[in-house]
Amino acid sequence: MADHIESGHVSRRGLMGVAGLGMASVALAANGSAGGTTSRTARTLSGERRKLGSLAVSAIGLGVQNMHRTYQTTIPDRAEMHRIIGAAHDHGVTFFDTAEAYGPHEDERILGEATQSFRNDIVIASKFGWNIDLETGERRPGLNSRPDHIKRAVEGSLRRLRTDRIDLLYQHRVDPAVPIEDVAGAIKDLMDEGKILHWGLSEMGLNTLRRAHAALPLTAVQSEYSMLWRGPEAEVLPLCAELGIGFVPWSPLGVGFLTGAIDARTAYADGDIRKYETRFAGENITSNLALVALLKSWAERKAAAPAQIALAWLLIQRPWIVPIPGTTQMAHMMQNIGAANLDFTPAEAAELTAAVSAIIVKGDRLPPAVQAFSGVEAPLRAS
Repeated sequence: MADHIESGHVSRRGLMGVAGLGMASVALAANGSAGGTTSRTARTLSGERRKLGSLAVSAIGLGVQNMHRTYQTTIPDRAEMHRIIGAAHDHGVTFFDTAEAYGPHEDERILGEATQSFRNDIVIASKFGWNIDLETGERRPGLNSRPDHIKRAVEGSLRRLRTDRIDLLYQHRVDPAVPIEDVAGAIKDLMDEGKILHWGLSEMGLNTLRRAHAALPLTAVQSEYSMLWRGPEAEVLPLCAELGIGFVPWSPLGVGFLTGAIDARTAYADGDIRKYETRFAGENITSNLALVALLKSWAERKAAAPAQIALAWLLIQRPWIVPIPGTTQMAHMMQNIGAANLDFTPAEAAELTAAVSAIIVKGDRLPPAVQAFSGVEAPLRAS
């Protein structure tokens, strides 16, 4: 879930197996088809490319937020994380998303280590903006988007990513103490040096989005968006359409809920942010499981997995939407990118979207302390 900033980063399906698939299908998804045939689950990302502004990327990306660990006591095998990233590239993924805050620092290192041999074939996105010690990675309270700090943070990201440029750099959250025009000025300086090629914002206020784009044209917005959280549909997506800005949904599988492997009996480990989100508690989750039932019915109808239906639904909302599901499991990665191969007729797309819209999701998407950082407006420059 590429943007939770609590200490408990979680993998998309940390508690679950591959929903909706038997083990034979999982093996096909991980290793390719058997006997010369190709099942829906074994098919991989096609050559389809989408545009975030002027930036061409694969239709589905890979988020690497959790590759340094799934839960506080679980550390994924580093070599296997490298293998998953390499396999994603081999199967057509060109868009890889990370951030200074993930680890902090460690997921940038993992991505940099894994992509050396094909760096020029891919688009790397990272983020700045949390108040993180530039040397030690210690997370300090609040945010820091002061121009001098941004420039030093980018130097650190470049070293960890083992690259000379970041293709897409987001402000991770809006700093309420720094005018967005000052942020844009720092990014412009970095662009002039060739260190940043495109920039974007994450979970920003709408006025800040307009001001930032006016100061220095934006390529993409990254915010939570899925069947489970449809908030961007009201204002953010229309504004992106107006301004010609691409949209990158984080947590496109609803922190694992939309895979179909979470129910009212699921218990969450300490540090798992779902433990503190009311949409997964009590009567709320019982009500919200209507979404899972809908996904499972469509999965059967389309010979797919629920997670694939959830990702494909995002793809049919706008041609400039590019989800970035994350995982620490090879089979899950292969399943996710297979969603790009699902086909919907216009009538099917309308039917599915209408059914999703009819389900009212209950509960809050984030704990209040985390939600407070979303929708923030940057201050105006002093006159």
